[in-house]
Amino acid sequence: MRGLLRAVSTVLIAAGVLLILDAGATVAWQEPVSAVYAKITQDRLARELDHISVADLSAVQRNALQTLRTEQRRMAFLARALRRDVQEGDAIGRIRIKRIGVDFVVVEGTDPASLRKGPGHYTQTPLPGLGGTAAIAGHRTTYAAPFRRLDELRRDDRITVQMPYGTFTYAVQRAKIVSPKALWVIQRQAYDRLVLTACHPLYSAAQRIVVFARLLGSTPRGAAVLGGGA
Repeated sequence: MRGLLRAVSTVLIAAGVLLILDAGATVAWQEPVSAVYAKITQDRLARELDHISVADLSAVQRNALQTLRTEQRRMAFLARALRRDVQEGDAIGRIRIKRIGVDFVVVEGTDPASLRKGPGHYTQTPLPGLGGTAAIAGHRTTYAAPFRRLDELRRDDRITVQMPYGTFTYAVQRAKIVSPKALWVIQRQAYDRLVLTACHPLYSAAQRIVVFARLLGSTPRGAAVLGGGA
C-alpha cells in the first residue's frame, strides 16, 4: 500500500508540474499541445493549397477565361469558382504579415473546427478579388496562435493574402477594440479592404481586436495570368 501511495503521489506531482509548465508556456508563448496539432495540420493544408494552385481547369472554365480581357475580371471569375467548390475547413490561401511573423494557410470558415486548423475566412464575406470587405479570424493563444501579436500592427504595415488566382496586398489603416457582437466591422465599404479579428485581451473572449486594412493592389497568379493558362 505504501508503494502504491508513493507511485500515485509521483504521478500527481508530475502531472502538476506539466500543468504548470503548460500554463507558463501559454502565457509566454502559446498553448503548446494545440500548437503541435496546428503545425501538423498547417503542413497538410499547405500541400492541399499547392494542389489547388496547379489544379487543371475544366474546358468550360478555360473557354470562359479566354473571353475575359482584364486580369481583374479573370481573378474575380476564379474567385467565384473557388468559392463555389470550397467547403468549411478547406485551404483557400495564405496570409503573411512580416511585422508580426505571420505566415499561415487560411481555411474557409470561422467555426471552431476550422479555426483549430488556422486563420479562417468569414464565409459571409467575399474572397479577395471579388470586391468589398474580406474578413479573416484567428486564435491568439491556442492552435499556433496565428493572430497573437495582432495588437502590434501599425498604420501602413503590409498584409499579403495569396490566393490560387492572385496575390493581394493591403496596408493597415487602424485597429479597434469592439464587442463580439459588433458585426458592422465586416460590412462592405466604398473600397476593397481586409478585416482581421481575434479575441481580446489575451486569454479572454470578452472583446475582439479588429484590424482594418485597405487594398493597395493585386497581382494575378496561375490561370488568371493568361486567362486559362496553367
